[in-house]
Amino acid sequence: MSDDHIVSSFDEDMTRLEAMFLEMGDIVAEQLKAATRALRKEDRVLAKQVVKGDKQLNVLEADLNDLAIKILALRQPFATDLRKVVITLKSAGHLERIGDLTRNMAQRTNTITKAEADTGPIDTLIRMSEMVQDMIKSIMTAYKTRDTELAIQIRAQDETVDMSHNALFREMLTYMMEDLRNISGCMHVMFMAKNIERMGDNVADIAKELIYMNTGDWPEGKRVKSDRTSKMIMEPED
Repeated sequence: MSDDHIVSSFDEDMTRLEAMFLEMGDIVAEQLKAATRALRKEDRVLAKQVVKGDKQLNVLEADLNDLAIKILALRQPFATDLRKVVITLKSAGHLERIGDLTRNMAQRTNTITKAEADTGPIDTLIRMSEMVQDMIKSIMTAYKTRDTELAIQIRAQDETVDMSHNALFREMLTYMMEDLRNISGCMHVMFMAKNIERMGDNVADIAKELIYMNTGDWPEGKRVKSDRTSKMIMEPED
């Protein structure tokens, strides 16, 4: 086998690996968008479609894993190429976890819609979802263009998602304290909000991986985390 053929086959594998990762990102963003629309519209049919759609993402991740292992075993990449294969493999795992969290969001939508439970105000949750959707799309751009500065910006954006989560947590606690009948629906919304907050964490982790992939160095300092919900207590007014 000629060296030219080996190089060509390696380039084809790397191109296919990148394409699969970008496709995963597109699917995740669209699934989250659909899950959010299902909640807003109280659409059980759409929510069930989101749940079923997670299987496509799992299959794609498995194929990506197989290709990455093949490249590592047969092509033995080094330096920048090695980092790209390993980081793509790890980042695909983060996308798969976002897919799982989105599926859970759709399952909860189906539950509260079926029960006609009162969820209280969900505007903040919708905004959180839209922020994370934008983060996912931007991180795919950063991956494709090797834009380190964009990855740094996306990593910092997760703080805004955390702060919105704090605000929604307070809203839901207040709404539940006003009427105990609101508890069931509001609890599901709070779990959804936590899922979206964790999605933001996963995107921020991908951004960290991309910074290393591009530069060979991990970002200095810890990422700012502003999620304070685990420390919030609200006392009923007299």
